[in-house]
Amino acid sequence: MSLPKIKEARELSDAALAEQILAVKRQLMELRLQQATGRMEKPHLFKHAKHRVAQLMTVERERQVVAEAQATAEKLAAATAAAEQQAATAAVSPESEAAEPTIAE
Repeated sequence: MSLPKIKEARELSDAALAEQILAVKRQLMELRLQQATGRMEKPHLFKHAKHRVAQLMTVERERQVVAEAQATAEKLAAATAAAEQQAATAAVSPESEAAEPTIAE
């Protein structure tokens, strides 16, 4: 049995990815139980399960990093737009005040 490919993990949706992580972690727990009770027939399955968990968690983290980068970019764009709008408003205000005569009492 060959090791699973990470390409397969990248094709999963976020929900399916989380579900797969839980399933493989349960499988690891069952393998540990089999090993402890002496019923382990295929010890190489540990390697496969650990490899799969690592792949799935790597893909999950990659998606988190991308989401964080997008959120940061959106915040930066919003802050830049607000700063530009504020600068434009501040630049217009002195001219409009100078153009309007003030009435002194």
